[in-house]
Amino acid sequence: MADSRPSRRQAPFLIGLVLILAALPVGWFVFLRQPPPPPPPPVAPPVAAAPVAPRQLQLELTQVSGKVEVWNTDGSWREASVGMALRQDERVRTDDGSYAKLIGGESVEVNIDPATEISVDALTESLSRILLSRGMATAVVRPGQRHTFEVKAANSDATATLQQAGAFTMSNNGEGTVAVGTREGEVTLVGQGKVVIVRAGQQAVVRPGQAPSEPSPVPTSLLLKVDWPNERTRRERELVVRGQATPGSRVEVGGVTVKSDAEGNFQRKVILREGRNTVDVQAFGVGRTKQQERQDVVVDTTPPPLKTDTENIWNQARDD
Repeated sequence: MADSRPSRRQAPFLIGLVLILAALPVGWFVFLRQPPPPPPPPVAPPVAAAPVAPRQLQLELTQVSGKVEVWNTDGSWREASVGMALRQDERVRTDDGSYAKLIGGESVEVNIDPATEISVDALTESLSRILLSRGMATAVVRPGQRHTFEVKAANSDATATLQQAGAFTMSNNGEGTVAVGTREGEVTLVGQGKVVIVRAGQQAVVRPGQAPSEPSPVPTSLLLKVDWPNERTRRERELVVRGQATPGSRVEVGGVTVKSDAEGNFQRKVILREGRNTVDVQAFGVGRTKQQERQDVVVDTTPPPLKTDTENIWNQARDD
């Protein structure tokens, strides 16, 4: 019988070789294989971007002539000067014979006539809205700007809107009589639920409780009738000047702005001085037309000479 010892000696070797060969894949898997990449982080849900609020602008006073005042937050008025800024909810007013101009960046311009008060209702890059309490003001939107300009009249529901480059003037007597005249562009005028388009060279009037009138061409001259006294020489220093102007006009008597009613009637008591007086009456329309009347009035308060008794006796004797 053959000897089986060599086969027995080779058995452990073969078993070890098999184990080594079996361990190779395990070792590669454990020690040499690159670890798998980490799982991606969870994706956060998209966050809605907060709406960007319109950037607040300001109107800057670039011209001031005469007495112009800006309203303080404490309710008082202070003297205005060039360079002052007018922001939302702030007001400016001009006195008789005074004038002011406001500039809003490169987009808008507001020219303020004498005896006028306005306040800023809204002011952003795309919208300017002012409130005209009384008087007359002109709004301008410059070419090349996408800007809407609105002017609302106090004590009235009338609103004029310009949505493109152009210029228009609004007047307000403070009691519901409003007029709008367009110089350039097209203005949308709304009142009592009615909408009219006031084009360049046209004007329209809103009376208390009424809708805007149909636009009509700006007249070349204004109505201005003054009831002057029949006698040019008078003994009283007081003179009541009465008259009528085109409705919606701004009227001055002796350099002082007076209020006219829905039909254009006005009056003002003027104090005259001794001697010759020139009384001047002017009317200014929203079409930037002007009408003027003036009258010379002489005041002579010197009493007539009194005759003495001696003079009476002498005159009587001479007559006899």
